[in-house]
Amino acid sequence: MKVLILGSGVVGTASAYYLAKAGHEVTVVDRQPAAGMETSFANAGQLSYGYSSPWAGPGIPVKALKWLMMRYRPFVIWPRPDARLGWWLAQMLANCNEEAYRLNKSRMVRIAEYARESLTALRAEMGITYDDRQRGTLQVFRTQKQLDHVGDDTGVLDQYGIPYEVLDAAGCVSKEPALGLVREKMVGGLYLPQDETGDVHQFTQRLAKICEGMGVTYRYGTTIQRLATEGGRVTGAVTTAGTLTADRYVVALGSYSAALLRPLGMNLPVYPVKGYSITVPITDPDGAPVSTVMDETYKVAITRLGERIRVGGTAELAGFSLTLRQPRRATLEHSVHDLFPKGGDLSRASFWTGLRPMTPDGTPIVGATPFGNLFTNTGHGTLGWTMACGSGRLLADLVSGHTPEIDSSDLSLERYRHVPPEGKAAARKQAA
Repeated sequence: MKVLILGSGVVGTASAYYLAKAGHEVTVVDRQPAAGMETSFANAGQLSYGYSSPWAGPGIPVKALKWLMMRYRPFVIWPRPDARLGWWLAQMLANCNEEAYRLNKSRMVRIAEYARESLTALRAEMGITYDDRQRGTLQVFRTQKQLDHVGDDTGVLDQYGIPYEVLDAAGCVSKEPALGLVREKMVGGLYLPQDETGDVHQFTQRLAKICEGMGVTYRYGTTIQRLATEGGRVTGAVTTAGTLTADRYVVALGSYSAALLRPLGMNLPVYPVKGYSITVPITDPDGAPVSTVMDETYKVAITRLGERIRVGGTAELAGFSLTLRQPRRATLEHSVHDLFPKGGDLSRASFWTGLRPMTPDGTPIVGATPFGNLFTNTGHGTLGWTMACGSGRLLADLVSGHTPEIDSSDLSLERYRHVPPEGKAAARKQAA
């Protein structure tokens, strides 16, 4: 069967690998000159299987207001007329309750754990390396209030049998020795031993080469303009290189997936949440992190990638803007310097931004659509790297008509039944 994948980020490339492994003839299309050049280029670097949690949760609206007032803000909204942002925020607020949080986290952990098993098997089979480390991650709490709420997350971890340790300050230093220099700045932490780290860009590009060796065709420098449909099926992807046809189509375009599908009457509640990172050369290995440290106060991840420290975080709602804003850099620099003052040379750091494709409930949209031969694998938010192999493997089973190894009944677009007025108008226009 011929399968056309739209998007060559880590999610699209992982989908290509598992589809090729299933025996399909796969083509990947992307406007960039190589794989993993957009949101998969310089993310925070952690594979947060146990830390997979929705942003929408009890108390988040109040916390968000406090974050907006902080000097080093983890959350920023740029006021602008944007009806889709308002619709997306309304849905997110509807998920800010205990019942929705537990349901959404259980979905996310299900995919994440499947992704961990899948990546472990892929790494063993293919021998792929990507500055990877299997040393766990440490969430650092600076206040007693943060530590007291650790049970909000460990309940679901217990449900899925995911190991963890709740630590005091000394325990945090035992996992990350460089934190001994700033021991007074933390009261405790949550350690997740099965979490990993790695350079997503390296992984994506090296996996793309493996895919090519398996017969996958990559068509770079090709912009996808629209999908042509007839009789409830997609008949082709109209691109700058002409119309490309296949038996099955997979949309893995991250934040840009929603715009492609909107003319078909489908309203994916996927909105770009802008994230930033700096990459800092290590000057003192003993002063750098061993793996990933999550700074809970500033929502910043600090990750060891070979001889570099990747510092990623912040959530900025600014549409599709890719402007690099210095105040966001200041937040990242403050967090890493505060916890690892001797680790790296901030004066030589590179600065980057990318658009995370976020759903209101935090769970990606993986599976079938109302069009019989069209599938989605998008909306992973900050966890595209974490979930890529799991959602790619799941997607390959669904496209192949096989029963997946994990429950996928609540992961597709079907779980969003509400269609906003603009979506209904688009559907009528398409039908006409």
